[in-house]
Amino acid sequence: MSQYWVVGASWGGTEHQDQKFLEQGIWMLGWNEGEQPAQYKKASGVKVGDRIAIKRMKGGGQTGIRIFHLGIVKGVILDTDKVVCTVDWVAKDLDRNIEESRGCFKSIHGPFEKDEWVQEVFCL
Repeated sequence: MSQYWVVGASWGGTEHQDQKFLEQGIWMLGWNEGEQPAQYKKASGVKVGDRIAIKRMKGGGQTGIRIFHLGIVKGVILDTDKVVCTVDWVAKDLDRNIEESRGCFKSIHGPFEKDEWVQEVFCL
């Protein structure tokens, strides 16, 4: 059964990696295990067939998030001190407004159960 993950792609909050991720067919956690063990552990739970959505904060004190790209995980590499997923990016450059952030402010959030919010984030 597929899980749903909302992930970031802005290292340091400003260095946007999403175009590089799309071109290379990957998503990578910007932290290694020693820097952010909780985030690393969570990202290590991503599995083949899971769905991921790249989000970005709206900024300027606005609530909610924006969803830019949706993908299906094809592989997970954990032996590099980083978590690297190979991804089939099935929807790109969406700029989808999601009013409720569900606390998605860090690099990776989930897995989420399928509900109305997940359908709003991940619908094609």
